[in-house]
Amino acid sequence: MKRLTGPIGITQGSRLLFSDFADGGPMWSGHGHRESRTAIVFPEPFRAAPAVIVGLSLLDLDHSTNTRTELLAENVTATGFEIVFRTWGDTRVARVRAEWTAVGAVRDEDAWEVE
Repeated sequence: MKRLTGPIGITQGSRLLFSDFADGGPMWSGHGHRESRTAIVFPEPFRAAPAVIVGLSLLDLDHSTNTRTELLAENVTATGFEIVFRTWGDTRVARVRAEWTAVGAVRDEDAWEVE
């Protein structure tokens, strides 16, 4: 469990990860293991790596193939993270949008920091 003390910050966003059906990109036209990574930079840094939650807000798939998807946050730091979307097999993904929320300790503007 991550225990937070002092001021806590919450930031969130939305990002279109890809739109591969328009130009025949790999998520739409490829087969086998495929992966998309999107870097997210927080508007302000946290004191340490925050807890990050990601979710799908748009998933546009070909109805004639199996649905195989994975969405997660990786490489989380105080300044940002990567949204990772994966698919495999014959799944054809036209486009994906993800929503994210980060919660963590932030600098207290009123606190004195001695170095």
